Amino acid sequence: MTRTAALLAFVVALAGAALPAATPRFYNDDPIAREPELQSAAGAQAENIGLFYELSYNLLVTTNYKASNTRAQNINTIDEVPDSSWFTNRIGARAVSSDELLRGPNSGPPPNPERWVLIREKSTGYAPGFTAKDGNGETWFLSFDPPKNPEGATAAMVVATKLFWALGYNQVETFLTTIDPRNIQIDPHATIRRPNGKRTPMTNDDLAAVLERAARNANGTYRAAAGRLLQGKILGGFRYEGTRPDDPNDIVPHEHRRELRALRVFGAWTNLTDLKASNTLDALVATDGHPVVKHYLQDVGSTFGMAANGPHDWDEGWEYSYEGGSTRRRMATLGFALKPWQTMRVTQYSSIGRFEGQRFDPTTWKPHTPTTAYMEMREDDAFWAARRVMAFSDDLIRTAVQAGQFSDAAAEQHLAAVLIQRRDKIARAYLPKLNPIVNPRLSANGSLTFENAAVEARVAEHAPAYHATWFQFDNATGQTRPLGATRSTTTTVAAPSGLPAATDTFVAVDLSGDTNAYPSWRQPVRVYFRRASDAWSLVGLDRQADRPATADRRSTPTRDHDR
Repeated sequence: MTRTAALLAFVVALAGAALPAATPRFYNDDPIAREPELQSAAGAQAENIGLFYELSYNLLVTTNYKASNTRAQNINTIDEVPDSSWFTNRIGARAVSSDELLRGPNSGPPPNPERWVLIREKSTGYAPGFTAKDGNGETWFLSFDPPKNPEGATAAMVVATKLFWALGYNQVETFLTTIDPRNIQIDPHATIRRPNGKRTPMTNDDLAAVLERAARNANGTYRAAAGRLLQGKILGGFRYEGTRPDDPNDIVPHEHRRELRALRVFGAWTNLTDLKASNTLDALVATDGHPVVKHYLQDVGSTFGMAANGPHDWDEGWEYSYEGGSTRRRMATLGFALKPWQTMRVTQYSSIGRFEGQRFDPTTWKPHTPTTAYMEMREDDAFWAARRVMAFSDDLIRTAVQAGQFSDAAAEQHLAAVLIQRRDKIARAYLPKLNPIVNPRLSANGSLTFENAAVEARVAEHAPAYHATWFQFDNATGQTRPLGATRSTTTTVAAPSGLPAATDTFVAVDLSGDTNAYPSWRQPVRVYFRRASDAWSLVGLDRQADRPATADRRSTPTRDHDR
């Protein structure tokens, strides 16, 4: 297949839906491990997505959005998300060590705090901070803690950055550092935007105004989170729906990208309530000799119980910023129309804020405003996300929390304990909801083994029996021929006699669990294997049926960026 044909067939290879008779279901390179991004995106231009417009649109329009029940369109033929400029498979796809998690996205050295030269104000966000060059002349974006919550905002930023990097998202290299005011200079050319919109030279008074809003250490220094300047041309944030019309590689509508839908689960786990375009960043970078747009979740600091300027409000994670009748009722009763989550007792630490797992319900968790991708999440997307959350062991979670460098051991232990508790609730909510058979393997002699993700997570018991219905599959026509049915009381099922052995033949197997505890397990997962000369390889997995097709879903998606 040529490079151009590979790009045009990308959605075809990923979708895994029924095809016209002359088109093969599986290609030789299935399952695809990385999205083909072969076109030059040199024409991509910077775009400013208005914050007020986005928040208003999401609250007043997206809240009433009707999900399409469309299967994620960037998954490969085995129901996984390939690597791309959006996402890199890490935890859940492979082992992630404690040392690797502690490094996270950080590949370069930390900032040199011997000297700081201020070059402009902090470009985004509400936390006190500024942009400065360190003693090595490297540019950093510095954010401080609010005065009443030392370590709060900076720890949340660093810990969340490690977690979301491990989950697979592009993250800014972020370090904890120390700012000594005696080592700060203001660049003679530094400017700051005033309330009237004009830029004027930055002064010592401007520096003092920033530091007045920051938590000060006893020795007069300040703790800061330092984010390294990204390489490439900065294009602004990305939307959670549509595509970029100036990026020829961006062919899957963002609301149908599984990794963006999955933020509904990952956000619930970490209480990342601030899902909006201004907390993302696109950058034009050189990849394989041509410009490609790389997509970052560049601000995941509004997590756990902390925001940039202090603890989360009581309603964060429980309600959208505006919820119609509920909000009006609370206003009419002067706040006395209380919900159960408003009366619960929560252990609080100044460096963490309100973060609990006792009443937490991942299925009802809400960010400030919904995104279209959030609304489009299906059960199979949530299943995929829950498996990645469960891949964090207790020890890995504690390792990530240690990166926050909390001075209060009790606060550190609390944050880790709540993350563990919320992780387990996510597993209970999503893993048993669908047929949880994963990792099917067919040996050369016809022994089919698999795992049950819900059982592995200890949130369900094995089904008393597992059933396998076998077919020979014609890859060119999509036709099947029954081969027989087998069953087992374990997660190893024998194939029926007469399994084909010729190279490049295919078999399809419907796998289900027979249990009254979870009737949904009776809905089979269909898996496909291709025969090599002496072995079978997994080439397909269908966990949840797509909505009825009204057109050829494998054609290139419409570019509806401006719909």
